[in-house]
Amino acid sequence: MREKIDIDGPEALSILHHRSKKEEATSTTTSLIDLRAVMDNIVCAAQRNMGTRMTFQFQERYNSQHERMPGEVIRAEKARKQRVTHGFKLDRSHVKKQPRLGLPFKAATAESELQIRTISEDPMLANYVPVYVMLPLGVVTNENVLEDRVGLENQLRELHAAGVDGVMVDVWWGIVESKGPQQYDWSAYRTLFQLVQNCKLKLQVIMSFHQCGGNVGDSVFISLPKWVLEVGESNPDIFYTNYTGIRNKECLSLGVDNQPLFHGRSPIELYTDYIKSFRDNMEDFLESELIIDIEVGLGPAGELRYPSYSENLGWVFPGIGEFQCYDKYLKADFKEAAAKAEHPEWELPDNAGESNDEPESTEFFKSGGTYQTEEGKFFLTWYSNKLLTHGDDVLDEANNVFLGCKVKLAIKVAGIHWWYKTESHAAELTSGYYNLCHRDGYRPIARMLSRHKAILNFTCLEMRNDEQPVEAHSGAQELVKQVLSGGWMENLEVAGENALARYDRGAYNQILLNARPAGINKFGPPRLKMYGVTYLRLSEELMQQTNFDIFKAFVRKMHVNLDYCPDPERYYHFTEPMERSEPRIPLQLLLEATQPLEPYQWLEEANVSQSDVVGFLNYIVSIILRILRLKVN
Repeated sequence: MREKIDIDGPEALSILHHRSKKEEATSTTTSLIDLRAVMDNIVCAAQRNMGTRMTFQFQERYNSQHERMPGEVIRAEKARKQRVTHGFKLDRSHVKKQPRLGLPFKAATAESELQIRTISEDPMLANYVPVYVMLPLGVVTNENVLEDRVGLENQLRELHAAGVDGVMVDVWWGIVESKGPQQYDWSAYRTLFQLVQNCKLKLQVIMSFHQCGGNVGDSVFISLPKWVLEVGESNPDIFYTNYTGIRNKECLSLGVDNQPLFHGRSPIELYTDYIKSFRDNMEDFLESELIIDIEVGLGPAGELRYPSYSENLGWVFPGIGEFQCYDKYLKADFKEAAAKAEHPEWELPDNAGESNDEPESTEFFKSGGTYQTEEGKFFLTWYSNKLLTHGDDVLDEANNVFLGCKVKLAIKVAGIHWWYKTESHAAELTSGYYNLCHRDGYRPIARMLSRHKAILNFTCLEMRNDEQPVEAHSGAQELVKQVLSGGWMENLEVAGENALARYDRGAYNQILLNARPAGINKFGPPRLKMYGVTYLRLSEELMQQTNFDIFKAFVRKMHVNLDYCPDPERYYHFTEPMERSEPRIPLQLLLEATQPLEPYQWLEEANVSQSDVVGFLNYIVSIILRILRLKVN
C-alpha cells in the first residue's frame, strides 16, 4: 500500500511528476530560479482548483466575537492574532490539512538556513521518532527518597546504550507537598534529575496531581497530600462523586477548581503554586534543556477525564463506568446551566446504571435511550464542556509559569477503547469524552490545546482490536486513528504511549505503525509522524535479556535504523522559548470541531516505505516551500 502525495491541484502534481521523470538524475541540484518557477505553477494550479485564495475563516470569525454568549464557558478576552501555521479552514467544511513542513516560519537568518542545510544533508532524520521510557511509579518513595540509586543508574545507562532518547517521571504532589501547604521538598527529585542528566538522557516530567493506586498497572500507593485529604473529611464534596454518593479520592473534583477551600487557596491556585515552585527549584535543569516537556496532570492517572472507572471501587473491564458529577458543586453548576437554557426542570441522570453494567442494560445508554434525547444531549455537552474548561484553565496557568523556558506543555488523553463499536460509546461518555459516530469528542480538546501549542499525548498505541474480548466491542485501532488524526488536523504535535506493559513484537509493530501511519519518506519529513513515543514502563521484566533485545530492535526501527541522535533540532524538535498562550477560544468555535472528519489513512503494516518517486516529490516540495518562506520573511 502506497501513499499519494497530498498537494492541492492535480496540475501541480503533474508538473512535479513530469520533472521527476525527465530530470531524475539532477533534480536535487535544480536551480533556485527553476524551483521558483515550479512553485509558481503549484500556487497557480492550487488557486484555480480552489476557485479563490485560501482564507482563515476561523480567525475572522474568532476576531469578531468578544462578548460572552449565553451559557458560554470559555470566552475570548481580546482579538486573536492572525496565525499562519494552519493550512486549512477551521469551520464545518471537510477540508484537508496541508503537508507538515517541519520548520516554523522564521526570518531568513544564517541559523535557520544552516538548519535547512543540515536537515537536507541527512533527510532520514526527519523520519526519526524519539523513544522515552516511563520510570517506575515509586522511583521516589513516599518518604521522599530516591529508591535504589545504584540500580537505577545501571538501568538508565543501559537505556542510553540502547539508543533510548529519554525517560518520563511522575512528580507526585502527595510526596513533594506532603508536610503542609506550600512546604515543598524537591530534594529527591533533584537527585533523580541529576542522575538522568549524568546518563545523557532527556526528561519528560508529569505534574501528578492525582493519587497513585486504584488504576490499571498501579503498583504502589501514593495519596494526595494529607492536609488536602483532611479538608475532605469535613467537606467530602471536594471529591468526585457518583450517583449513589460514593466519593473517589483519586483527585479533586473540577467542580471546586475556583473554590478557596484549602487554607484560603483554590485547587487552581494549589496547582499553580506547585508548578511555580517546581520551576524555581529546577531552574538549572530547565536552562540546561534536560527537561523537554511538562505534562500537566488534569485528572485520574494524570489524564484529562473523569474517574468514571476505578478498580479500587469495584470496576471491572469492560464495565461502562459511572458519571462523576454528583458533588454539591457540580450539581449546583448543572442546575444553573439548565436554568440558563430555560429548562430548570432538567436533572442529572439517574438511569445510567452502575460501573459494571453493559450499555443496553441501562435506560440512559440503550438504543433510543436518554443520551439521544434533548435533555440527555444537554447533559453530555455540559459534562464534556466542564472537562474542556478545566484543562484550558490549568494549562493557561502552567503556560504563564513557564514563559521563556525552552519546554513544551503536554496533556494526556485516555484511550477508552471499550464499547467504541457500539452506538452509545458508553465508557467514553462516562469518562467525559462526548464521542459518537456523528460527533467527534476529541478534536475540540485538540483545538483547545492549539492555543497553548501543547502536545496531545494519547494512550493504547499498542492495541489491536483482535486482541480484545468480543464482549468489549473494542475499537482501539479506530480510536487511535481518530484521535491522532484530529490532533494533526488541529496542527498539534501528537505523542503517545502504550496502555499496558507489553514485550512482544506484535505490540511494538503496532506502535511503529501508529508512529508513522503513512510510512517512511526517504527524502524528507513523512506526511504524518508522531512527536514521540513513551514506553510503559522500566522494570526488571523489560530488562530481561530476551525482552530487552526485542525492545532495542524496536527503538532502532523508531529511529529508522539510524544511530541515536542527541540533538532534537536535527529530527525536527525545534523547541522555542515558551510564549504566552493565545487568547481563549470561544466555546462555540471549540464545539465546531465536533463535526466529524474522515481520519487520515493508515498503512496496513509498519515500516512500509513510500516509493522513491513519491518520497522524492515530497522532498522537493518541502525544500521549495522552506526556501520561499525564508525569503518572504
